[in-house]
Amino acid sequence: MPSLQQARAQASAITSGKSVPEAEAAPTSQLRALFDRPRLSPGQRRIAQYLIEHITEAAFLSITDLAERVGVSQPSVTRFAAAVGFSGYPALREKLQSIALGTLAGGPAAAEENRGNELQAAVDAEIENLENLRRDFADPDQLIDVGRELSASTPLTVLGVRISVSLAEYFAYAARRVHPDVRLVTLGGSVAYDALLQSREAGGTWVLAFSMPRHAQETLTALRVARSAGLKVALITDLALGAVADEADVVFATGTGSRLVFDSYAAPGVMAAALLQAMTDADPERTQARLEEYEQISEQHQFFLRD
Repeated sequence: MPSLQQARAQASAITSGKSVPEAEAAPTSQLRALFDRPRLSPGQRRIAQYLIEHITEAAFLSITDLAERVGVSQPSVTRFAAAVGFSGYPALREKLQSIALGTLAGGPAAAEENRGNELQAAVDAEIENLENLRRDFADPDQLIDVGRELSASTPLTVLGVRISVSLAEYFAYAARRVHPDVRLVTLGGSVAYDALLQSREAGGTWVLAFSMPRHAQETLTALRVARSAGLKVALITDLALGAVADEADVVFATGTGSRLVFDSYAAPGVMAAALLQAMTDADPERTQARLEEYEQISEQHQFFLRD
């Protein structure tokens, strides 16, 4: 295994007579592009983050040493290599070494760039997701139509399991302020089946479902149950294609932030808020009456702190 000093010597030799490998892009940019896979598990993202932050040393580690540094198993490193498109860890390490040599050849400036703020990179990625959503909102007709349908569905079922629970809870909490019967489902299996079937028997016509990566098997099964019961499905997710999207009548696909160990949901959150807005606009008289009633109750029982 080459030492760090040997790596620097190799880099010096390269720059003395040849172009630096992968010089067309900054090292950190190359690594982010290499590891930008929304389907990476949180454990795999930990490996990616370690490699980005310690590339000049990590690229020359054995699989045993890398696993120990990150705190994962050797098979986890092998699966990570496969997940980012390599036949195994040796092939991945060869690629990492070419990037690391470029970093070393660039001197302190390149090394400093490699230690760039990953939090800022995550924010940049979310800004891009929001920009894409903004372009989608240039034609809001579908969103307005679905908001009207959700408003008219009584009861309205909101579904979100595992990592998608937080988005479903946010939507259901707000929707209850303007809709008379919102039913939140955050568990899969027979609990979800019962809730969906009862919602249909009570006259419900629509389910709003959230499915964020990594997509839960329970979500797919629940949507199939909903469809078989005669409910229509509106889905907020990250991909317009796939098994879960195939079960939906309407799909709102928005990007998720995948730069950190766990995903962030700026764009799906805005999409949920936009659907809530469409629901309030669909029946403005009911909306106003319910909001005023809620304000009176909240004031009477002092739900909130006074400013």
